[in-house]
Amino acid sequence: MSWFIGGLIFLILGYFIYGRFVERILRPDDRPTPALAQADGVDYVPLPKWKNMLIQLLNIAGVGPVIGVIAGIKFGKVALLIIPVGCVFMGAVHDFVSGFISLRMKGANLPTIVATLLGKVYAAVFSVALIFLLILMVAVFINIPASLIDRTVFPSVPLFTAMAVAIFVYYIVATLFPVDKIIGAIYPYFGGLLIVGSLAMCVALVVVGVQSPELLQESPAFLKYRAEVFDAGGRSPLFPLLFVTIACGIISGFHATQSPIVARTMRSEREARTTYYGMMIAEGVIAMIWAAAALAMYNKDPATLYLAPADVLGRVTTWLLGPWMGGVTVFAIVVLAVTSGDTGLRSARMSLAEILGIPQKKILPRILVCLPLIALVSLCLHWSDKSAETFAHIWNYFAWGNQVMSATTLMACTVWLLRGGRKCAALVTLIPGMFMTSVVTTFILWTSADKGQPHGLIPGGLPLSVSIGLSLLVALVFAAYIIRRGRMPNPEA
Repeated sequence: MSWFIGGLIFLILGYFIYGRFVERILRPDDRPTPALAQADGVDYVPLPKWKNMLIQLLNIAGVGPVIGVIAGIKFGKVALLIIPVGCVFMGAVHDFVSGFISLRMKGANLPTIVATLLGKVYAAVFSVALIFLLILMVAVFINIPASLIDRTVFPSVPLFTAMAVAIFVYYIVATLFPVDKIIGAIYPYFGGLLIVGSLAMCVALVVVGVQSPELLQESPAFLKYRAEVFDAGGRSPLFPLLFVTIACGIISGFHATQSPIVARTMRSEREARTTYYGMMIAEGVIAMIWAAAALAMYNKDPATLYLAPADVLGRVTTWLLGPWMGGVTVFAIVVLAVTSGDTGLRSARMSLAEILGIPQKKILPRILVCLPLIALVSLCLHWSDKSAETFAHIWNYFAWGNQVMSATTLMACTVWLLRGGRKCAALVTLIPGMFMTSVVTTFILWTSADKGQPHGLIPGGLPLSVSIGLSLLVALVFAAYIIRRGRMPNPEA
């Protein structure tokens, strides 16, 4: 119980103390934002602060802070420590600085930011990987909410295919419409629903923790499962696997693709800390709630340790909130996935259009840019629907590709800070950037199919100690490159 409450307090204090510290580094002022200076009625549309906050929360809070942490808490209650620390010093900083840079660069998408700060060659490779990652993300965020509806809402009726088609059609419509017509109109209210459901879960957890404190500890059955199944033969090392399993809630690279959406609707730079840093802290709170809830469920009924996270989700909500409020909460989780998926497609459309230099004010160019994206997502969906194994591959590649993006974004932010004369202050992004570079490099070198992971670069994978050693070397070399790039003139600091 103390780990859970302490983590929540740490997150709140982190927002007011460290968030303010980062804000002073960025120096927001009263210059016109892209929403005001470049208003086009489609993507650049001024919206109220409260709407931007809730839109950003729904954009970034996909299924990661729920499904990801239900799986991630199997690493043990140490996750309840790593989530708040990682969120305050890595994830929230990543979102705040990258979003602020987009504000200063006229609402630029991530490929443009990377090209400006890390070089055109790096950006060319990164842009292809980014579009591919967003396509995987959209496919994942179609599959998961369709599965949740199929499994938890109407378990007796086979609805997966119909729901997947309906969600995909909605994604296409939402990405083509002006941002204020659907996203700006309804997402803030869905965000409110998410907050209500999360608060209800938090209250229920506190009650359970007071009445049965042992449920928030690591029970003998839980420890036995971890030793004999979850981590049998060293298959689940805390580093690097936890940081790939739990992304949203600690740090997630795809957030940097979502931030430009709000950068194009924000009325003042002074809203950035609350909108970017604050909403990531809110996601960290959501992750803490679901991590503690899953741990309690696993201890109450050890058989749930062997279930898929989506099935655990249904049981947790029914147990803690009852069938009615539990159903509302599941609906909020479905909304989480859907609202991240459609903005993922929107981000892919905006990024591809920016790369190709195609204006997006008129509907026809938006449709033309979307057509190849729709085709590729359809192929991914067709492949992922073949079996649980194929979907697992898509999820795994998305998971580690997502953290490659977080490392790249943090390093790009470091270059921007260095070019702006904030040399010592650049450590706020350089250190987490080096850490995440080590995470993804270790994972790619170590991973292999016989370890229950996707195929890595090396058949069978390298020993973990060797992978960590090489990853530290890669992180140092990358940092040296970043410092060199940071000495070049900055077009806008």
